[in-house]
Amino acid sequence: MTGEDELEALRQAMPPTAPSNASVDWDQFGRSWGKEFPSDYCRFIDVYGYGSIERYLAVLKPEPEGTVTENSDMANETEVAREAWSWVRKAPELAEARPELIAWGGDASADLLCWDASDDDPGRWPVLVYNRDDGLWRRYDCGMVQFLVRVLRGGFDECPLGDLSLWGRESAVFLNRDEEERMWEAGLDPWTGEPDPYAGMFGPCPMNDACSPRT
Repeated sequence: MTGEDELEALRQAMPPTAPSNASVDWDQFGRSWGKEFPSDYCRFIDVYGYGSIERYLAVLKPEPEGTVTENSDMANETEVAREAWSWVRKAPELAEARPELIAWGGDASADLLCWDASDDDPGRWPVLVYNRDDGLWRRYDCGMVQFLVRVLRGGFDECPLGDLSLWGRESAVFLNRDEEERMWEAGLDPWTGEPDPYAGMFGPCPMNDACSPRT
């Protein structure tokens, strides 16, 4: 399956609900990290943006390397992942690995979703997942978009995440962070579309608190 096929499969399972909330100069973005990024990821961000899948799995905001602040996404979680690698157990296939981790996602189970970006070809970057419940890093030899498709289809031997919320459900809803905030401010629960008397009182679902893992 090509990258375009994978993205189309994801669009069928998870149709975009709003235009992307991210406009990224990918050349400049890549220079900040010293490498090009996988084309499937770039297309995902261009189509969907950054936000949440079923209020469980957060696709992090793309940020230049070094943008580590209290509210940062990718840069901060990459630092968390690299620290976790130094002490968390690894599956046998990772016993001798020395990955260059870059985080692209996290979830409400405190799992970390990363690439091993050590290959010069970003199309060959596997997904590495720190499953917090298992206390274990594992490798999945696929890209980010294929990983999401396979989770929704139940296409791994077992669920790679710490919760079955997305596992094998075939379809899911993605809300980018701006759209979720807009709906809260309009007095609607973003995940049901129904009026919510408490909507807007506490702001949108904070990705860094609800979905971002902490070691």
